[in-house]
Amino acid sequence: MTEKIRLSKSAMKLIDGKNFASIALVKSDGYPHVSPVWIDRDGDLILVNTAEGRVKTKNLRKGSKVSLSIYDQKDPYEKVVIMGRVIEMTKKGAEDHIDKMAFKYLGKKKYPYHREGEERVLIRIEPEHIALT
Repeated sequence: MTEKIRLSKSAMKLIDGKNFASIALVKSDGYPHVSPVWIDRDGDLILVNTAEGRVKTKNLRKGSKVSLSIYDQKDPYEKVVIMGRVIEMTKKGAEDHIDKMAFKYLGKKKYPYHREGEERVLIRIEPEHIALT
């Protein structure tokens, strides 16, 4: 059994701050895809919220490998790169979570960009390697 990777204080500070992340994944056609995302964490797990039908939900599954680059909005040279695996993709709690992210990033109690019929998906990522720069 492998030891779980723990987030450093520097990584937690960047994730907990009002900083964006770029998530990188490989699409089914083999091309890489990089997308800006709001970022959160649950302990040492990374949380990303998306919607059904987007590139992330079309190409990620449990076990998929991803990389995340998170940098300080005030100093982009302060960053962390996290490589890990998707351990869960669920709709449970995803609506509440996107509202939490709207408050963090926009100062709004409800996510203002919700589209009719849109289903939110919460992606949990377990870090396997962390590089601070």
